[in-house]
Amino acid sequence: MDDEGEIGEASTDDGRERRWRLAIGADDEKSPSLSDTDKRLSAALDALYGDGTGDAAADPRKRRGGLGRSAPRVAQWMGDIRSFFPAQVVQIVQKDAFERLNLKQMLMEPEFLKAIEADVNLVADLISLRSVMPAKTKDIARTIIADIVAKLMQRLEQKTAEAIRGAVDRSQRTNRPRQRDIDWPRTISANLRHYQPEHKTIVPEKLVGFLRKQRRLVDLDEVVLCVDQSGSMASSVIYASIFAAVMASLPVVRTKLVCFDTAIVDLTDELSDPVEVLFGVQLGGGTDINQAVAYCAERIERPTKSHMVLITDLYEGGNGQELLRRLAALVRSGVNVVVLLALTDQGRPGYDPKMAGSVAALGIPVFACTPDLFPDMMAAALRREDIGAWAAGADIKLVRAETETPE
Repeated sequence: MDDEGEIGEASTDDGRERRWRLAIGADDEKSPSLSDTDKRLSAALDALYGDGTGDAAADPRKRRGGLGRSAPRVAQWMGDIRSFFPAQVVQIVQKDAFERLNLKQMLMEPEFLKAIEADVNLVADLISLRSVMPAKTKDIARTIIADIVAKLMQRLEQKTAEAIRGAVDRSQRTNRPRQRDIDWPRTISANLRHYQPEHKTIVPEKLVGFLRKQRRLVDLDEVVLCVDQSGSMASSVIYASIFAAVMASLPVVRTKLVCFDTAIVDLTDELSDPVEVLFGVQLGGGTDINQAVAYCAERIERPTKSHMVLITDLYEGGNGQELLRRLAALVRSGVNVVVLLALTDQGRPGYDPKMAGSVAALGIPVFACTPDLFPDMMAAALRREDIGAWAAGADIKLVRAETETPE
């Protein structure tokens, strides 16, 4: 509170000097315009964003605190960063630290893992390093991953379940629907005369809802998520794995998850445990999309009841022409194929524009999708709706032949 009083009483010039010193990291040790808290903030930022040149003793303006290889020092630095900035900014600073200071080595240290702000990018880093982690660190990493997965499941599970369930046949109506199948607008309309003014509500005497067909397992639509697990697709793999686990828990579709780089990992049998799925992912390596598509195609038994979502940046390290022929054959057989260039919260993905244009020329929708829109996209695909029309309604621009950049 004392600092706030000092800041409030500071002159305009002092306030301007304070902001400039914090922004440029100039010599602030003796500056009267910076409080002790300001100096901690400046030191924390300078450790990451200082230029690191010259002799700090000779020229303090060129000093750099640095984080070295000390896990306790990094943990203290992360604690300082979290105390000064909101979570979104903390995640940006962490990402910069990994890239600028090569702090991935610090993920091996339990102290660092306990201090760091957890997000999807951290999950990707932990998964990529798990094979070389000490046992103690791996246990902590698993706990962190489980916590992040639980939060993502909470965010995405309900919407996905509602969207997928809503995509099944609901053409028949009944006056004895199950609770989740009640058509509330029609039910309210049919019971308006039963409005109770004293309670300000309607007491429905008649329910209107949907009669679901009892569907045998062999009649269910099948969804195959075929996911590129090369390093550039790390966040997409995580989200795709979580969606696969959610869909696998629904009795209205059959779901398979296949991850690939130059090798293929079929994680379908692990979908009951999304954390186990993520520990089965092998991030990094090259990319052989053609081989993965061939693997999935061999396991599709009923093409007209199958949907394949290929999640990849389309940088093909294998046979590109054969890949196009395989995708064309899948489309001709009746498989509903969708290509997602990314499944992330970020904006435009990096991808191969030439291959993307060639795939789009086959009549396959090619675009990037956010996790929040994926359930609606999947529901539209299950209904065999025009994905192009759906994308237009969601303000997503599809890649078309000779088009280089989706939005």
